[in-house]
Amino acid sequence: MASLPIAILHLDESCLGNGREGDNPGGGGGLIEIRNATGVQRRDVYIHSASTTNNRMALSSAIAALQLLAGKGARLRVLIVSDSEYLVKGMREWVPGWVSRNWTRKAGPIENLQLWQTLVASARLHETQFTWVRGHRGHPKNEYANDLAVAAAKEQKTSAGIVESRFLEWLAERQAKGMFEGYDP
Repeated sequence: MASLPIAILHLDESCLGNGREGDNPGGGGGLIEIRNATGVQRRDVYIHSASTTNNRMALSSAIAALQLLAGKGARLRVLIVSDSEYLVKGMREWVPGWVSRNWTRKAGPIENLQLWQTLVASARLHETQFTWVRGHRGHPKNEYANDLAVAAAKEQKTSAGIVESRFLEWLAERQAKGMFEGYDP
């Protein structure tokens, strides 16, 4: 049996005014990398919401990316890299217990329950793993995903599916300014 193609998703989220009263616009962004015969293929995805939280955008961006990757019936081995402890810890530690207790928890209702359930269903479309990266610590792919998320939040825009990536141009611009010197994507 042939092994499944591998995709790495670098995801980040943004909520302008997170935690403040009123409508807080948000965005989620992701850099998708898939190795193929000619090298690494990179694509972007980004979403927005007029009123949200960082946590909802973390879940929503993972859902969007996983569902778009499965859109053509492709099943992949997917590694999701995120600086959202809520997303990563939730999928790795909390969800198994919630599922075993029929989507309940001892401390009361599960926040964002419908999003968690949709994420679990979306993750099952692939062989999915989640890993955490410390955010805003100079990890270029996390910083790029963050820039996508912030732009989606500020401009309230969503990509038309999975689109051509600007990561290499973005990286070259930053390296020209002395950032990420010596980084080889």
